[in-house]
Amino acid sequence: MNLTSDQKMNDACMKVDASGLTCPEPVMMLHNAVRDASPGDLIEVVATDPSTLRDIPRFCSFLEHELVKQEDDGQTYMFWIKKG
Repeated sequence: MNLTSDQKMNDACMKVDASGLTCPEPVMMLHNAVRDASPGDLIEVVATDPSTLRDIPRFCSFLEHELVKQEDDGQTYMFWIKKG
């Protein structure tokens, strides 16, 4: 059975709700989730701080995790990260 990209995103192993938090808390919460995850696990992050648009992709690049998908509606920012 082939799953669509959106169906796979719904299968995140861990979810981090950083809504209402500001830098550096969303990245710190993601770091804790990554530490608890196994390689290949998918982590979903929901945030409201616009700085996450810069910080989370940099975090992924620096620590060699895959930023699988990123969405935003101008107020809520969603990221799906696969632990490397």
